Formats: sequence, structure tokens, C-alpha cells
Amino acid sequence: MDGTTDRAGDARSRRHAPGRSRALPAPGVRRFGRVNWLGLWTLYAREVWRFAKIWAQTLMAPLATAGLFMAVFHFALAERRGDVGGVPFTAFLAPGVLMMTVVQNAFANTSSSLIIAKVQGNIVDTLMPPLSPGELVAGYALSGATRGVAVGLAVGLPVFPALGMTVAEPLWALAFLVAGALALSLAGLIVGVLCWKFDQMAAITNFIVTPLAFLSGTFYSVADLPAAFQTVSRLNPVFHLIDGFRFGVLGAADGEPALALALAGATAVVLWLAAWLLFRRGAGLKA
Repeated sequence: MDGTTDRAGDARSRRHAPGRSRALPAPGVRRFGRVNWLGLWTLYAREVWRFAKIWAQTLMAPLATAGLFMAVFHFALAERRGDVGGVPFTAFLAPGVLMMTVVQNAFANTSSSLIIAKVQGNIVDTLMPPLSPGELVAGYALSGATRGVAVGLAVGLPVFPALGMTVAEPLWALAFLVAGALALSLAGLIVGVLCWKFDQMAAITNFIVTPLAFLSGTFYSVADLPAAFQTVSRLNPVFHLIDGFRFGVLGAADGEPALALALAGATAVVLWLAAWLLFRRGAGLKA
């Protein structure tokens, strides 16, 4: 018995000997450092894989929808509509349809992910890992933006060459593509936190997101509208995304691209802070 006690004491001494063990972090101090990069990457990869594995629904379906828009407007209106701002109507239409598709899918990715997790009761699997509110927001928002950009590429790569179009200002086009996808991904994240049912999310999509996308100069130039309606259109944040992306593709737009990009960036920052505050409070996430 004495030998057993001695061996146990020796084992405890070895465990606590200097250089033989690493001290545990103090309470409230994260062992992962300022950013849990592994956890952030895992959340991001999970969300990307969530939409990538059903690519026929998340990537090909938006391409089919955009193609139908382009075909209907081309054959029904293009000849009678004439040029818009010096470019053929179909060429004017293509960037707007692409960006509209991007923002809708970026929004749907984050909002649907959170709603599904809450309805199925597995939101706890996301909240329990050692991820800070900022890391949770980053993982979800960046994955939604990734889907938006992927959808944009899936639509643009076949459609633009088919129309004989080239991108006049690639960096501007990419900047607006990323900014638009990120902003609407964050908006979808906020909606996903605040809603508990699919019909609540559908109501916001149908009565807010879709009208903002359709009434943003996608199918027309706001310069053709009366002055009062032009002012209203310029208050629509999606207008600046579509108009800026159209500048990147065509080299011409209704507004000032630098101002539009600044507004898009400011919108993304505000939405990021709002999402971070919601995650920090746990409102809408913890029952």
C-alpha cells in the first residue's frame, strides 16, 4: 500500500514538475489566442460545403433563372427598347440580372442556414464550440459571400461570352461583386437570427429583399424615371450595387462608382456590427 502511494505521489510530482506540463489558461483567457482560426475555418468550410454539395440547386438553378430573364427580355423587348445609354438593351440588362441573382443567393444562404438550424434544434452545435461572436459572424458572412460570388461566376462566365461582352473594368466589377455578396450575406444573417419560422423569413424575402432587387435599375435606367422616382431609387442600397457593377462591366453607369462603392462598404460595416451585437447578446439564438 505504501508503494502504491509513493508511485501515485511520484506521478503527481512529474505532472506538476516545471517543463513537464503546460499551465492551463486563467479563467476567461482563450487558449486559442485572439482568433480561433481553426474553428473559424471549420465553420466557414461547413457552410460552404452545405451549399456546394447541392450545386444543382444553389448554382445551376440561379443560372437557369438568369438565362430565362435574359431570354424573355431579349426576345420580347430588346428590339423595341433600343439602346440604353449607348449600349444594346441586352448588354445593359446582363450585369443587372447577374448582380440581382448574386444578392438574392447571398441573402438566402445565411438566412436559411440559421433558420434550418433553429427549426431542427441543432443551433447548439454552432453555439457550443469556442467561437466568439465575431468569429461566428465572420464564418457565416464569408460563406454566404462565397456563395454569392460563386453564383455570379456561374452566371457571368457563360452569359457574357454568349452575348459577346467583355468586362471593361475588372477590378471595379470584382469589388462590387464581393461588396454586394457580403452586404446581403450579412443582411441574411441578421434576418436568420431574428426569425424563428420559415414563413417569417419568406415574408422578409418577398416584401423587402425581392422588391429592393427588382426596383434597383436592374431592368431599366433610372435616368429614364421622373426626378422624384430617381431620388427614391438612389435611396435603395441595391441600386448602388447594381449600378456600380454595371460600370465595372460596361464602363458606364447612372451614378458615381466611387460613391457607390463607399456606400456599399459602409452598408457592409453597419450590417456587420449589427450582426455582431445580435450574436454577442444571443438574441434569437438561445432559447
